Amino acid sequence: MTEIAETLDATGLLCPLPVLKARKRLKALPDGAVLRMLADDPAAVIDVPHFCAESGHTLLDQSEADGAQIYLIRKGG
Repeated sequence: MTEIAETLDATGLLCPLPVLKARKRLKALPDGAVLRMLADDPAAVIDVPHFCAESGHTLLDQSEADGAQIYLIRKGG
């Protein structure tokens, strides 16, 4: 089981705000910490994996529940 350091609720926000808020929140976390992000922007399914790949973070999981996408992102070093 992955321990979640923090949860970011980005539901209701449209591109590029979910990724921008995730970037800001991840900056404040220590390397290796896991951010759980909720989003409902249809573009997030493309934007979040791309952001992780470009920024050196690891997308641990991508799922959907209650109409929201759930992303688990491990901060890279």
